This record gives sequence, C-alpha cells and structure tokens, in this order.
Amino acid sequence: MHNNILLLGGSGRLGSNIIKSKLFINIKYPSKKTLNILNKKKIKEFLIKNNIDLILHCAGIARVKECEKNKKNAFRINVDGTKNIVNSIIEIQKKNNKTIKLVFISSDAVYPSVKGNYKENDKLKSYNYYGLTKIKGEKLVKKVKKYIIIRTRFFDKKKIPFNYSATNIYNSGLELSVFVKYMHKLIRRKFCGIINIGGPKISDYKKYKKYKKNLFLFFTTRFRFFRSSSSFLRLFPSSRFS
Repeated sequence: MHNNILLLGGSGRLGSNIIKSKLFINIKYPSKKTLNILNKKKIKEFLIKNNIDLILHCAGIARVKECEKNKKNAFRINVDGTKNIVNSIIEIQKKNNKTIKLVFISSDAVYPSVKGNYKENDKLKSYNYYGLTKIKGEKLVKKVKKYIIIRTRFFDKKKIPFNYSATNIYNSGLELSVFVKYMHKLIRRKFCGIINIGGPKISDYKKYKKYKKNLFLFFTTRFRFFRSSSSFLRLFPSSRFS
C-alpha cells in the first residue's frame, strides 16, 4: 500500500465510508475549506508538503438533478476541479520526478444504459449531464502516468432515499461498504487502467427491499434501464494487474 494517501471528498458518502473502513493507512482527508479542488495552488502545495503518493478523488457533485439544474457549476467542480488535480500531479512529476497515482471515481452513467453488461472498451455515451462530466473527467485523468478509473454505482444501505421501487428497472450497484473493500483490493494489487466494478444484474426493488423493509413496489411500462452489469469476479483476471 502507498505510504501517504490524500482523500478528496472525505465528507461525502463514499469518502466518509472510506475513512470509517480504516482500510487505508496514513490517509489524510482535509475539509473542503482547507483544500478545495478549485484551488490548484493549494492542491499542489498540499501534495508536496505531505509527500502524497496516492490520491483518492471522490470529490464532486454526484446528484444527477443538481447537475442538470446547474450545469455550469457541475462542470466547474467535476471537470475543472479534476483538471486542477491532474495538472498538479503532472507538474510535480516533471519538477520533482515523483509519480503520484490518481484513483478517479467515475460512474456507469458514462454508458448509454440501454443493454447492460458493458465492457470497459465499449463506446461511451452519457444519458445525463452528470455522466458527461465524468466522461470529460476520465479524459483528463488519462493524462497522468498512473491512474485507476473506476466506473461504478453504489448505494448506502442506511440511507435509501425513496419509498417506491420497480421490478423491471435493473442496475448492478454495490452496497457502499462492499465497494470500498473492492476499491482497497484494487489498489493493493497495484492495478492501473479502467475498470467496471459492479454486482450481478438485479431489479431495484429486490436490491433495496433487503435493506428497507417498508419499500413499496411499482411496475413501469414506460422504460427499462439496464446499467452496467459486471460481476466482480469477471473484473479481476490476474493478468490485469502489474
């Protein structure tokens, strides 16, 4: 495992679960007030001062409705913020000859969401603005020497926000604590590149009913969504790791 880790977005759902897991040793998680991804100068200074080897980039606007409502702000944070991180890494690498690995949390929203079982080399086409910001973020991340781009979907079993769910809408989302363990395993195995992390295809109702007993059922005939449905075992062939 890397010696010094920087977690960006530590106050969010994923970030707080990463901290809570205690799987990552020597991890620093400054608040947004202390280290804002829109401030490139502070990012670079923090990376140098703390001799950071690995960045877990979990910061950004993840709410789809918020991204659609304020596209300018979503672009500024999700894309421009990522650009600041990437440029800081590149500059440090050139000046100090130090490689910093970047882990970027992308989304299954980068895929068209019409058939499922998407592979990492499938054509990307976002179905919402949030997905578009992730596609642009991925392009930036690929500029650094070492990176992991994780395309995924996860949920917090303690905070399922809706009261109704459908039997004919599917996704391959993972429970948050499970995803954190998989993420940790990826880093330990020194994986580099792009990877889908998801569970088996299962209906939204069946998935969430397990954790929210008072969840009500509904059936829609208007649409059927199939998110990226890839099993964890399929995603970890030994040849994929350096």
